[in-house]
Parts: sequence; C-alpha cells; structure tokens
Amino acid sequence: MFMMMRRTLLLLALLLPFAGTAQAAATDEAQAVVKTTVDQVIRELGTRREEFRKNPDAFYQSLDRILSPVVDFDGFARGVMTVRYSGSATPAQMAAFQDSFKRSLMQFYGNALLEYENQEIRMLAATPDGDDRVSANMEIVGRNAVIYPLSYTMVKVDGQWKLRNVVVNGINIGKLFRDQFADSMSKNGNSLDRVIAGWTDTVARARQGQDGGSSR
Repeated sequence: MFMMMRRTLLLLALLLPFAGTAQAAATDEAQAVVKTTVDQVIRELGTRREEFRKNPDAFYQSLDRILSPVVDFDGFARGVMTVRYSGSATPAQMAAFQDSFKRSLMQFYGNALLEYENQEIRMLAATPDGDDRVSANMEIVGRNAVIYPLSYTMVKVDGQWKLRNVVVNGINIGKLFRDQFADSMSKNGNSLDRVIAGWTDTVARARQGQDGGSSR
C-alpha cells in the first residue's frame, strides 16, 4: 500500500510541471490571437480613420471581416439570451438573434474604437480561468495618461481560441447585453420575436446610456 501511494505521488510530481507548461502554452496561444486581431483592427483604423468616421458602416463591415473568424458568436449570443430563453428558441429565432447580435456587437465595439487616436496599447499578462478559458488583458493609455483596461474572455471552440466576452473599462459587455435582453423580454411580454426584432435599437440605447455615464 505504501509503495503504491509512493508511486502515485511520484507520478503526480512528474506530471505537475507538464500541466503547468500546457496551461502556460494555452494562455500564450489565446493572448497571441487577441494581439494579432487587435493589431489588425488598429492598422485598419489607422489607415482609414477619416473614411470610417464619415461612414461608420464601412468600419463595422471591416470589423466583421477581421473579427468573425475569432469570435464565438453562437456561444456569446446564447450567453446573452441565457438558457432560460435560448432553450425555448427555435433554430430560426436563434439564427435571427445571432445575426442581429453580431451587428449590434460590431456597432458597440466599433463606436468605442472610433474614439481611439493612436494612444499607447499595453499587453498585460493573461490569466487562465480553467483548461479552455483564458482572460487576455490589455490597457489603453489615453489622454492625460488615463488608463482604460480591457479584458477579452477567450474560450477554446473546436480546437481554436475564440472571443466569448469583452470587458471594456469596467463595462462587462456580455452582462450588459444579458441584462438588456432580460429587461426587453419583460417589457415585451416574453416575446422572443419582438425582442429580436428590436435588439439593435435596444443596444443603441444601452450604448447611449453608457456614453452618458462615462461623460460624468
């Protein structure tokens, strides 16, 4: 019995360094996806800033092209709906919401990025939240050295690291959208069709509320 326990402890001791290495490698992979994607967005914004400010829809389309391969829109949208509502949604309703959600996310995130004017971006240490979940962190140094933190929740989907949530300067976009969805369901008599149809306007109002709050 003693020998068996000793062998087990020895095996664990041998495996722990490899587990730590694997976790560190996964964290680095997730952060690399974020850095590469952010670099692409900033380059695009830097070369077409004036065009995008005059025509934000062009920027949203550009963001869609860059972000679609690395965003888990299905998981993100289902998290916003929560199991309570997604479980009863038809495939057609889920597809309609994912499409509307995708456009609203591009607009919400894109409008924030349009305020970016070549400030310093710092990549910070990423933090693992489990085997297949990582928080990739960075911060933007704005005017007067004001620091705006960003955290991207990355999850592994079919072997690829994808974005599941974003926290921008303390605003948890997933939670914000989830609260807005639940509120809209309450106001619309739990009609998924009405909530989905009005989702873009709902997010626009939420964004205006956040903009007003940030100006104080």
